[in-house]
Amino acid sequence: MSQDLRENAFMERIERGEKIESTDWMPEEYRKLLIKQIHMHGISEVMGAYPEKEWVPKAPNLRRKLALIAKVQDEIGHGQLLLRVAEDLARPYGKVRDDMIEDVYTGRVKFHNVFHMDAPTWADAGVIGFLVDGGAIITQASLLESSYAPYARILTRICAEESFHMQHGESIVLALADGTEQQREMLQQAIHHWWPSMMFFFGPPEMSGASLRMMDYKIRTRTNEQLRQRFIGRYAPRIHALGLTLPDSNVYYDVEKDLWTYSEPDWEMFSHMVRENSGPQSQQRLQLRRQAHEGQQWVREAMIRANNLQQPAIS
Repeated sequence: MSQDLRENAFMERIERGEKIESTDWMPEEYRKLLIKQIHMHGISEVMGAYPEKEWVPKAPNLRRKLALIAKVQDEIGHGQLLLRVAEDLARPYGKVRDDMIEDVYTGRVKFHNVFHMDAPTWADAGVIGFLVDGGAIITQASLLESSYAPYARILTRICAEESFHMQHGESIVLALADGTEQQREMLQQAIHHWWPSMMFFFGPPEMSGASLRMMDYKIRTRTNEQLRQRFIGRYAPRIHALGLTLPDSNVYYDVEKDLWTYSEPDWEMFSHMVRENSGPQSQQRLQLRRQAHEGQQWVREAMIRANNLQQPAIS
C-alpha cells in the first residue's frame, strides 16, 4: 500500500472514532504531535509538584502536611506515567524517559506557565489545588476522548486522582474563606495572583499550527476557548459565592452571546515567561529538577544493574 493510501486509511479510522494503539501504523506527523503533546504534559506534571512541595515543611498542621505530601507524590507519578507513554512513541528517534526529563532543564521542552509562578502564602498552596488542578481536570477530561488509546487510558487514572487534588485545594480555600479577616484577605490576594495565569493557561483563542493539526487528528477534541469558557463558568460563580472578587471586572456571562467575557491576559508576558523560563521561580525550580535528576542518577543505574543480574539466563 502506498504512503498516501495508508495515510488516507488512517484518517478514515480517526474520523470513525477508532482508537490508535502504540503498535498500530501511524503517520510521522501524528507521532511527532503526540510526542510534543504528551512530553510537555508529562514535564508539566513533574514541574507542577514544585510550587506545593515548597509548602510541605510549612503546612499549618500535620493533616495538611500529609495531604500535601501525598499530592506532590501523585504529581510526580503522573509525570512518570505520561513520560512512559511518550517514551514508547519516541523510541524510534532514540529517546528514552531520562532524555525527556533532561530536556526540561536543557531548554528543549517547555512547561505550563502556572508552574513558573511563585506561591508566597499558604493561600497560594490552596488556590493552586482549587484553580490550577481544577483547570487541569477540565483539560484532561477532554483528552479522555483522544484518538491515541494509551494516552486516553492513562488519563483515566490521572483525572481520578486530580479530582482529589482539587478537593484538597477546595478544602483549604473554604477553611480560609471561613477564617479570620487576615486569612480571607490572604485568600483574596492569592485568587488575584493566580487568575490572570489561568486565563493564559488554556492558550490563545485563535489556534494555529500544531494545535490545529492535533484537532484534525483528534489528539485534542476541544478548542482552547471551549476549555477556558468551561473553566470560567465553573469557577467565577464559586469565587463570587464565597464573597470574594476577581481581578478582572470584565468577567460576566453574556446571555445574548451565550459565553463568558473576560479581559485578555498579557499574552506576550506569559509567552516570554514560558519560552525563556523567565518567571518568578523558573530558574530555581529548573535547578531543583536538575539536582534531583542528576543527583539520583546512580540510584537508577544501580537498579538497572540489579534488575539485569536477576534476569534468568537464556540458553
